[in-house]
Amino acid sequence: MPTDTPRHSSAHDNTIVLVGHGMVGQRFLEALAARGLTATHRVIVLCEEPRPAYDRVQLTSYFAGRTPDELSLTDPEFIERHGIELRVGDPAESVDRDARTVTARSGQTFAYDTLVLATGSFPFVPPVPGKDTTGCFVYRTIEDLLAIEEYAKTYATTGAVVGGGLLGLEAAGALRGLGLATHVVEFAPRLMPVQVDEGGGAALLRTITGMGLSVHTGVGTQEILSSEGAVSGMKLSDGRELATDLVVFSAGVRPRDQLARESGLLVGERGGISIDEQCRTSDPDVYAIGECAQASDGRVYGLVAPGYEMAETVAASIAAEESSFTGADLSTKLKLLGVDVASFGDAHGATPDCLDVVYSDSRSGTYKKLVIGAGGELLGGVLVGDAEAYGVLRPLTGSVPPVSPEQLVLPAGAGGPVALGPSALPDSAVICSCHNVTKGAIRGAVTGHSCTTVPEVKKCTKAGTGCGSCVKVLGQLVNDELEASGVEVDKGLCGCFGKTRQELYEIVRTLGITSYRRLLDTHGRESARGTEGCETCKPAVGSIIASLAPTIGADGYVLDGEQASLQDTNDHFLANLQKNGSYSVVPRIPGGEITPDKLIVIGEVARDFGLYTKITGGQRIDMFGARVDQLPLIWTRLVDAGFESGHAYGKSLRTVKSCVGQTWCRYGVQDSVRMAIDLELRYRGLRSPHKLKSAVSGCARECAEAQSKDFGVIATSSGWNLYVGGNGGATPRHADLLAQDLSDAELVRLIDRFLMFYIRTADRLERTSTWLERIEGGLDHVRDVVVHDSLGLCAELEALMADHVAHYRDEWSQTINDPERLARFVSFVNAPDVPDPTVSFVPERDQIKPDLPLLTIGSRPRDLEGAISR
Repeated sequence: MPTDTPRHSSAHDNTIVLVGHGMVGQRFLEALAARGLTATHRVIVLCEEPRPAYDRVQLTSYFAGRTPDELSLTDPEFIERHGIELRVGDPAESVDRDARTVTARSGQTFAYDTLVLATGSFPFVPPVPGKDTTGCFVYRTIEDLLAIEEYAKTYATTGAVVGGGLLGLEAAGALRGLGLATHVVEFAPRLMPVQVDEGGGAALLRTITGMGLSVHTGVGTQEILSSEGAVSGMKLSDGRELATDLVVFSAGVRPRDQLARESGLLVGERGGISIDEQCRTSDPDVYAIGECAQASDGRVYGLVAPGYEMAETVAASIAAEESSFTGADLSTKLKLLGVDVASFGDAHGATPDCLDVVYSDSRSGTYKKLVIGAGGELLGGVLVGDAEAYGVLRPLTGSVPPVSPEQLVLPAGAGGPVALGPSALPDSAVICSCHNVTKGAIRGAVTGHSCTTVPEVKKCTKAGTGCGSCVKVLGQLVNDELEASGVEVDKGLCGCFGKTRQELYEIVRTLGITSYRRLLDTHGRESARGTEGCETCKPAVGSIIASLAPTIGADGYVLDGEQASLQDTNDHFLANLQKNGSYSVVPRIPGGEITPDKLIVIGEVARDFGLYTKITGGQRIDMFGARVDQLPLIWTRLVDAGFESGHAYGKSLRTVKSCVGQTWCRYGVQDSVRMAIDLELRYRGLRSPHKLKSAVSGCARECAEAQSKDFGVIATSSGWNLYVGGNGGATPRHADLLAQDLSDAELVRLIDRFLMFYIRTADRLERTSTWLERIEGGLDHVRDVVVHDSLGLCAELEALMADHVAHYRDEWSQTINDPERLARFVSFVNAPDVPDPTVSFVPERDQIKPDLPLLTIGSRPRDLEGAISR
């Protein structure tokens, strides 16, 4: 059957061979496909690594929980659809330019019409004695990271990174994340000498040393010391010795041009395959792109954006389109060890007669410098600690800003910052430098292609799909363009309320509104006032009132009065409704720790009431098959034994899993069980926009799977690391690291703030993972709010949590001790003593399962053989 992109049938004619499949190589394939060249050419890819292209820019995120698969940039369906022959783990060994063939490591030879070299770069390892000692690593590929992680777990407590540039600081962050005491050794007098100036380097140094890292600048590595064949230390050029068990060389990269050299292609004096403006080498049938190439301006570009431009240039040249690469913008924005660092344009002020406008705050670790030309034009800048303005400042480079430079760097309260949004940029301004997408192209996606959301614009233009630094500006542009087009997006919660859940939360909290009816009649849409409301807003408002109950003076019991009518199905009876009309009962087992006596009680209750039992993934025991009238009887037995509601039915905290931690495990470094119990007992019953799950792992082996939770905790030798925004389910997401090496008190305080800020600002039924990706500013904004108190809310958030903790009451106990509340737990209101006859079961594996006939017409048949009715 023919495919939609047939591959050319010849083994030689119109064959493109791509050597290397990194980020730039994958971009080249996409550029070929976009021009229809995969339909007219045979495309062969020789990839050295054991996996297809992945996001090397985000490599360090592996240590924050992202898997190699999640880092992948290669869609197998894309490769198959375009007939691309991808040979993983089979690199090119030689090129015969006369015969126009490439021989791979496997021994196979491939003829080409066009050869594209995208061989990238290799880490530079200084020629110091001991550089090959066991325990020495480079930091370049996923395999490098896996090797570092494995060695660190078993053999290292201290690590040292040679190199304080971009990759060096990323490597230092990785070692710190693995729980190692970490040193950084940089030969230059400051960190990141290429990107930042002396002032920016000083600000970065203060912040990084404040995190507990040891930084040694202005010194080189003279020798790697060893003991019993493994790394034991490092000798520096000033005579000092550092004790270390592991060394990572991250002192820069060099172009991988050996294949080109051996085939006789021209290379630069200091390395790099020489190319012209069309990225052709000295052989017109051979191109070179990315870090292996020396561009026509004499530079070797180590950033991904210039590599992407080269890839586009070569694809255009093959398609006989006009295109050239004459150089690229070296602007970059990164987050290193949690610190925002950005530089753009003439960051070092090399232009004659330029002036610097500088703002520096050593207390906050903030440094901002703008370089201004003689005519007032913005030439470049350096931002450390606060790079929020990068997305707007970089596109303004080369033009005179509409406000004074001083206003662009000063903080709020000191004459700035001016709200200079993307609307001030010209259409020609490049918003996404990774994919060279202009403001005009983004506006065109909205007006010409009917894109109404950021994901739609990303798909249409590729903007925001590279390093991600432009996503915030992208969102602002989309919203501005929609508003300018007269498109009004109703952000209301539902047809009853024109306000968002966040706005309703603030109204309830500020005005102390304890009634859904009052809220609807005073703040609902005119058409909804006086009505009964809808099934969207009732549970949402019910949740808001429940979460604020102790603060606003509302009854915290969700089944009293008006609150009962607002609850979701499961909350109506404080239990999960199952498919045959029965309910499940899940008692709380904090941290997964349970005594033998309590286990026996659960077994006896399940036996006596004939319940199906199942151990859950949350380290609890679930009992299925209870009738609604049996629930209070079951709860009474459990409460008398010391159990309470596990809130498996509510949009609230479910569980805090744990491993056994240092008490029992030889790898544990903290008492994870104690911490899990403390957290679960603190946050039990906390009503939120969606369910909350947590876990505490006692070491970096992560047995409790904390990074798949809404808030997860992993022990380090120095305290606790806090991760937020993870979840499993249909769309899994690894949690992001919020803060490191926290004390017990610091950890609890940050979780208090995080949870209350989430409850305050999330949308209806929005998990923390979705909220973290949606909220403006993402993780950085959340960190600023809950860690650095940027909005001055932390005292209020802590007070809200303190109210919750002080007023928590177990809903099961409240129910069984109140005859009026017990009255609702009947199958039939007019016959309270009659059980529901349709709830029946059949045996299976020595337990029960629901009896569910395939078809029921009229009344349910009662004579099914083997049915059990209770």
